[in-house]
Amino acid sequence: MISLSCQAAVPLRSNERRNIMNDFSKTNAVHEETLVYFSYKDRVFRMLFKEKERLLELYNALNGTDYADPDQLTVTTLENAIFIKMKNDVSFIIDCNMCLYEHQSTYCPNMPLRGFLYFADLYKNHIRDIDLSVRKQIKIPTPHYIVFYNGMEKEEEVFYQKLSDAFEDDSEGCMELKVKVLNINLGHNKELLEKCNSLYGYSYFVAEIRNNLRTMELPKAVCRALEECIKKDILKEFLLKQKAEVIAMSIYEYNEEYVRKSLAETGYEQGREDGIRQGREDGIRQGREAGITQGRMDGIREGKAETLAKSVEAVMRNLNLDLPKACEIIGTTQEEYIRSKQIELIQK
Repeated sequence: MISLSCQAAVPLRSNERRNIMNDFSKTNAVHEETLVYFSYKDRVFRMLFKEKERLLELYNALNGTDYADPDQLTVTTLENAIFIKMKNDVSFIIDCNMCLYEHQSTYCPNMPLRGFLYFADLYKNHIRDIDLSVRKQIKIPTPHYIVFYNGMEKEEEVFYQKLSDAFEDDSEGCMELKVKVLNINLGHNKELLEKCNSLYGYSYFVAEIRNNLRTMELPKAVCRALEECIKKDILKEFLLKQKAEVIAMSIYEYNEEYVRKSLAETGYEQGREDGIRQGREDGIRQGREAGITQGRMDGIREGKAETLAKSVEAVMRNLNLDLPKACEIIGTTQEEYIRSKQIELIQK
């Protein structure tokens, strides 16, 4: 069982918080060998900011506003956005603004396209059965898309991504969508983190895990970070309430990313070799494309099966849970676990 020491909390003052961020900005908090762990944070961000009070705090910090009533904010998050694999998105309407916030732990050039599709669904839900052929202009909320980034590929405090960057030619299209990306690694965008305790707490939690990963395995690194944050009254209420889920998500998402990446790359390389060999007989270009595609599909399929089985077993082992409870936390069924184990055994 995992036990968290609940010593007297000592809240950090603003100047202490600033000193910590300065220290992190001066030192490289992550070694290259720990980057395989990068996807463990995604869903924790959404868990944290799906609470209206924290979401309003974040909005105020970003916009210099002072809204005090969380009920002024209407959550519009899409629960079944098929193009978003990880649930790391939060959307809402406040006043005349429609906001979409997403978290990314790796750089993704397709965020403008994702946002374009996401906003299309948001606006469809917003106007519902309104007749668009009426002569009076229909007013809609102004869209705002912000991505909170804490990967290691980019060092900029702020950068922008545009939908037009994805256009196949250089001609000017009839529409544009711009994404504002904010680096929230500790030591970056200090003013924003000082204004928003929840965002600072999240950045601190991630930095603690990364530092711990230098010397310990992921489950222990997460638990140690939890203990440290709770001791310092950083996200204390959230981490105590969501302790099991945070740990389980960390284990699951690390296993998923690591296995997917390694097996997909293996499948890709094998597929490429097969494609080139077939290409010499039937045409190099067609054979290579077919081989690579099949290799990638095989690698990802095998990776998903192994990921699920390993994730369930890791939760059972590290949280001392039985199979039904571990499957419930991961979000799968015992039947899916058994099928994954069968696929894993076949591959061996």
